[in-house]
Amino acid sequence: MEPLDHEPPRFLALGIDAGGTATRWALATPPGDIVAEGSVPGFSAMDLFGPGQGRVAAVLEELARDVLAAGSPSRVHAGLTGFSSAGEVLARLVAAPLGLPESAVTLSSDIETTYLDLFPPGQGYVVYAGTGSVAVFIDEGGEMHRAGGRGVLIDDGGGGFWIAREGLRHVWRAEDENPGAWKASPLARELFELVGGPDWANTRRTVYAGSRGDVGRLALAVARAADRDPAARHILRAAGAELARLAVSLLNRYGPRPVALSGRAATLHPLIPDTMREALPPGTDFAVRSSRGEHAAARLALAAAGVPPEDHPS
Repeated sequence: MEPLDHEPPRFLALGIDAGGTATRWALATPPGDIVAEGSVPGFSAMDLFGPGQGRVAAVLEELARDVLAAGSPSRVHAGLTGFSSAGEVLARLVAAPLGLPESAVTLSSDIETTYLDLFPPGQGYVVYAGTGSVAVFIDEGGEMHRAGGRGVLIDDGGGGFWIAREGLRHVWRAEDENPGAWKASPLARELFELVGGPDWANTRRTVYAGSRGDVGRLALAVARAADRDPAARHILRAAGAELARLAVSLLNRYGPRPVALSGRAATLHPLIPDTMREALPPGTDFAVRSSRGEHAAARLALAAAGVPPEDHPS
């Protein structure tokens, strides 16, 4: 937790941005000033079903302890990776440890929160590359249209998990063909440093016993090796092409509009946005834009409490 104000104001709105790597939160006061923020372990909508629900509850209880140490929110908005159902379950898990009624909690997907932080409805397309990847357009009527976002087992091309998986696949195929090849591979050495060593058991434990976020963080190794390893550069260029494909899907469906690339995986290495820009139709208005999902969620919580959106900082 990083408190930014020792005496939070009486009315506070809490924004939560939950993803596979981390769950970030921010407290805001009208008209949108952030007065405290922090992070706890990540989770996704898939964790709300079955035994994973207990872990989600524990994460949200930890979050509530940190938040309440800074101030007591009156409204909450939570953006969640993969959110489409189980809203009542999530609202209860968010509200209970904060001592709030479920009616004080509004919910959306994290990408919807990000879109509304970057564009008014109908004004552009957002391609988000975090642990996974998705492209979104919210039209003037408020309906959300998407491309991708199918999850790491099916696709999520260009996201952190995909980048890490491509790196591990390259390294272990090279080991199949020439055991010990990792010693001459900057990509392999960077990956093995993160997983704990070159033995297969280390990779297996990280990938199969870890979370989506644990695997996604290995994309950092691919980025670190890019200036020394052609295989790493190839993977990052391929990631940029995958993200461009998502944008082109929406451009073809709904017509020319500006495209914004956002998310932590988007900034791993310049090769990703550079390749994406090259792969977009000529003349496309393209920019890499940062979005703090927890800040945007806090502003949506303020809006739900009756604070006009135009009063929010951009």
